[in-house]
Amino acid sequence: MNTETVLEVHHYSNTLFRFKTTRNQSFRFKTGEFAMIGMYNSNLDKNIFRAYSICSTPYDDHLEFLSIKVENGPLTSELQKLMPGDEIFVKPKCTGSLVVDYLHPKKNLILLATGTGLAPFMSIVRDPYTYDRFKHVYLFHSARKINELAYRDTLLDLTQDLPLTYVDIVTREVYNRNKRFWEYIPEFFDDGFIKERDSVMVCGSPSLNKQCREYFSHAGFQEGNTGEMGDFLLERAFAD
Repeated sequence: MNTETVLEVHHYSNTLFRFKTTRNQSFRFKTGEFAMIGMYNSNLDKNIFRAYSICSTPYDDHLEFLSIKVENGPLTSELQKLMPGDEIFVKPKCTGSLVVDYLHPKKNLILLATGTGLAPFMSIVRDPYTYDRFKHVYLFHSARKINELAYRDTLLDLTQDLPLTYVDIVTREVYNRNKRFWEYIPEFFDDGFIKERDSVMVCGSPSLNKQCREYFSHAGFQEGNTGEMGDFLLERAFAD
């Protein structure tokens, strides 16, 4: 188990924040994977670990994570108090199903995220390897409030230099897009999802993942996994 030092903390709202830590030189992961991170909980008198997707890329010398805040959450109650100089634990083994190597390379990679489901996609859209496998990447991110559009400025900057389209959606405040992301798919794909052209990744709530699994399976898309390439992927750690 590695002990990493917090370098930076940014609070978006009273429910969402991100933090950056050092990275042990021996720590390895694939873009889109998650790690088990933890802290000591004094009330429970033990270390608490949870799965967190890594927002940074394998080429970075730091680790970056996006987290919600839960007042009485065994781990997030401690994480949300983090300050630069504090320490967290990171287990060395990473895994996850949102890896581009598990998808058939096609013209488009379409990423569908709600809330902190954005986290693995921040690693994916910042990795040059992604654009070796796909000609264009579309990232649809739906948040409840404007200040929960994490990484919005970073993503807008990336669209200037990469074949990336970023579609930001807010569902509970007045915004230029304020419906579910399904409503905006036709603006970019008037013929819908096409298996021969589009590969899809989904990360969000269990209900969203279940809905997408049913939708894409019914449309003839094959679900991929760590052992078999497919046309769409769900983060199985949260979907099943």
